[in-house]
Amino acid sequence: MEKKFDILYIDDEQANLYSFKALLRLRYNVHITDNTTEALNLLTMNPNIRIIFCDQKMPGEQGVEFFERIQVDFPRPVRILLTAYADPQIVLDSINRGHVFRFMGKPWNEGELLSCIEEANRYYLANTLLDQRNQELVKAYDELDKFSYSVSHDLKDPLAGMMSAIKLALEFNSVDQLHEILKLMSKSLVKLEDYIDSLRDYYLLRRGGLNLSKIDFKEVFDDLTDFYKVYANGSGVNLDTRVDQVYAFINDRSIIELIIHNLVSNAIKYQKETEKNKSIFLSVVTHPDHAVLEVMDNGIGIPKESQQIIFNLFQRASDQAHGMGFGLYNVKSAIQKLSGEILVDSEFGMGATFKVIIPTK
Repeated sequence: MEKKFDILYIDDEQANLYSFKALLRLRYNVHITDNTTEALNLLTMNPNIRIIFCDQKMPGEQGVEFFERIQVDFPRPVRILLTAYADPQIVLDSINRGHVFRFMGKPWNEGELLSCIEEANRYYLANTLLDQRNQELVKAYDELDKFSYSVSHDLKDPLAGMMSAIKLALEFNSVDQLHEILKLMSKSLVKLEDYIDSLRDYYLLRRGGLNLSKIDFKEVFDDLTDFYKVYANGSGVNLDTRVDQVYAFINDRSIIELIIHNLVSNAIKYQKETEKNKSIFLSVVTHPDHAVLEVMDNGIGIPKESQQIIFNLFQRASDQAHGMGFGLYNVKSAIQKLSGEILVDSEFGMGATFKVIIPTK
């Protein structure tokens, strides 16, 4: 059952205000006022008001004028005009100037009033859903533009590198020279593989539902440590883990692993090249209703001014690693899909800590 939502009623007759609230207070959160000045204050303090009832005959400012005045600042609430007079001009003004959804006669009857509220609420919810879909569509078009650029630019570089290496290899006879060429080709292939993995993660996050299961974080961390052992050791990075799992945790394991892999991979990529004791610490603590994951490193850190953009598509805080700008974007998308949140604590040159809070399902 949907929880009570907010309704505002404006009328200069106190008896009408009290009877309106007495009738509806058990079903809805009812706000009442006898003037439009106070109505503006109530709308500002209660941004979740869905429906506004306003009497047409108000002292100083008529109902249609008030509705016209609030269109820009408060476009979302559904407007209903109350009038005791069926004046055709009022009807036209209500539609054209005040964008009124409906008008009702006074005095009202309970059945008509409740029916009007239900109809207005359905209209409000439909418009809210439409706004959300439009925002998603705008975001999708924006990402499509960025993808077009990414495919033409980020895929071209490693392919061009391999083509150049092949041309050079055809001119060399020395085994040592060919080994160097193979190293260059290997680097290009790794870049391509990273890009394909990021694309896979991107589309994984856009699939339908979640594949829920009980997650054993020790097993997840052991698998991750085995996966990164050679990579981390080759980069001179010490990877430590700690698991404090007292409570069971249920969620989508593949998405949890995606989050951890991207954060650990980033921590390895952005280590200080001159640091002798490069380290990454990965930990998790489970609580009755959520888990807290932390990835802490002593790398190059993230400037304060960059911390708001690092989760955007194709954004990187540093040029040290030549990534595609997918990783942290995918992390943020994954966390949003799990209804979680991510916090960043970092200063440039002082390492970074990413804290991820994810509810259990």
